[in-house]
Amino acid sequence: MKTLLKTLALAASLVLASQAHAQSKEVVIAYQDMVVPWRYAQETQALEKKTGYKVTYRKLASGADVIRALASGSVQIGEAGSSPIASGLSQGLDIQLFWILDNINDAEALVVRNGSGISSLADLKGKRLAVPFVSTSHFHALLALENAKVDPRSVKIVNLRPPEIAAAWERGDIDATFVWDPVLAKAKKSGTVLTTSGQIAKETGKATFDGIVVSRAFAKDNDAFLTELVKVLADTDEQYRKNKAAWGGDSAQARAVAKWSGAEAAEVPASLSLYEFPTLQQQASAEWLGGGAARSLAATATFLKSQGTIQNVLPDYANGVNATWVRKAAQ
Repeated sequence: MKTLLKTLALAASLVLASQAHAQSKEVVIAYQDMVVPWRYAQETQALEKKTGYKVTYRKLASGADVIRALASGSVQIGEAGSSPIASGLSQGLDIQLFWILDNINDAEALVVRNGSGISSLADLKGKRLAVPFVSTSHFHALLALENAKVDPRSVKIVNLRPPEIAAAWERGDIDATFVWDPVLAKAKKSGTVLTTSGQIAKETGKATFDGIVVSRAFAKDNDAFLTELVKVLADTDEQYRKNKAAWGGDSAQARAVAKWSGAEAAEVPASLSLYEFPTLQQQASAEWLGGGAARSLAATATFLKSQGTIQNVLPDYANGVNATWVRKAAQ
């Protein structure tokens, strides 16, 4: 009887241990409305199939919201622009950038309403410009004004998240916005592009990007999962790069991207073409995770501090960048 009880107890403990392990194989990933190939992988559950994890995707309205969710522990992985990532690291948030989702290039633009009388950055004086604060577009909006020698205080810069910008634009409450698709595509229908992040980067040498970050606590116990996540990201980007024709407006890929981002499927191909998606090899290079990303984060943080958006700038941002899983995925 004792032997039987011991066997049953052992079996029960193994079941409980197995259940605990299964329960630990869960992750919440915060994403935004950027139009990127990765949305197709979300739709096809590629990550779940590869890892066996229960993956919950939580859509948030801005990078600042993603950073707050990471800080609270309600999500373990999240997408954010280089500006909110720099802000989070500067405030001591224990996260690491491990994937460059995209080089923003011309996918973020400053659009002015037709009939607003704005034809240059100087014309923005006294006008209402909407941007999501602490976002990459906020950083580039301020940088563009500074570069054009326009005092940002002379412009009525209002803090709105992309869905709020879309509504304000429809109502005619704002004169201009610096934002990304799908809201950018909507604004372009009744507005004119004044400048883009790609142009500002060329003029100032300060590029912006969207990245994926992970909390160190989660990364510590989920090394293999992160390697597989990087493989899924790299594979989906490669599918798009190699056969862009397959991502036409009526394709399953475009419909999936539209579903997850809130864009129109017909507008997805044009939106995707505005971004640059670094390859797996480029990710680990000196241009990105091998040094360039850390320098970009430092430059962004320095500028944000000069604008009073953050209080501190770290001596070095390399500790907030980790190419480990990119290198493993490339093996």
